[in-house]
Amino acid sequence: MATVKDNLLRASELTESDSPRLDLEVLLCHLLGKSRAWLYTWPEHPLDEVQQAQFEHLLKRRVAGEPVAHLTGTREFWSLPLKVNRATLIPRPDTEVLVEAVLALCPPEPLRLLDLGTGTGAIALALASEKPHWQITAVDRMPAAVALAEENRQQLGFSNVEILQSDWFAALAERTFDVIVSNPPYIDPKDPHLREGDVRFEPLSALVAEEAGLADIREIASVARAHLTAGGLLAVEHGWDQGKAVRNIFSERGYSEVETRLDYAGRERITLGRFSGAHL
Repeated sequence: MATVKDNLLRASELTESDSPRLDLEVLLCHLLGKSRAWLYTWPEHPLDEVQQAQFEHLLKRRVAGEPVAHLTGTREFWSLPLKVNRATLIPRPDTEVLVEAVLALCPPEPLRLLDLGTGTGAIALALASEKPHWQITAVDRMPAAVALAEENRQQLGFSNVEILQSDWFAALAERTFDVIVSNPPYIDPKDPHLREGDVRFEPLSALVAEEAGLADIREIASVARAHLTAGGLLAVEHGWDQGKAVRNIFSERGYSEVETRLDYAGRERITLGRFSGAHL
């Protein structure tokens, strides 16, 4: 019977993965219900026939390019275990930069925050974990995403988060917020990277936007002005090469204090601005 060590030596089979060894570790931890530390403590532990067959099945799917998060059904974000599926984007580490920026720029007192296109609920739930006194509304236009975000909210027990179905601001009437955040679709539909890696298994509706990937950001920046309190903060994630364009979108619509923050690889990733209400 193959052991833990035997299976961890199969990284060469994952030719398309950027982290083949880690992929194997995560799959084994998921299958065996153990930690990564356990794998290295008990490398000679044998997998029984059923476990090995299950591992072979998971590995075959991973070799075909299916994301590890879809194979395990979970992804950690901001140290929170989130359920994931094909209905939403898989939360990325770089999106944590958006969470960090909002926490750094917002005052300690209670406020109202809106997360547009929440997907798994990652941003809203991460902020809720840090600020239980904030009132957070998270929306998504896809019913399956709303159901998944609500499932994650219930699993984590955050009572200060409300999950709603809404096409951006459509279901929010005249509600206003002190902060609006979003990780919207921002990939150009013609981008060849859409045929590579994990994004092949994620919904295009959550990835692509017209106008070279900027259409949804333009809409959000425009409509958000009617839903922000005076001096309210808007923060959006975007592509690494879209920083200048997004800063211009913000400035043209009357936002002030516009700035772009870098992701963990040193690339422009998050643009923020405040709206005074004077340019509607």
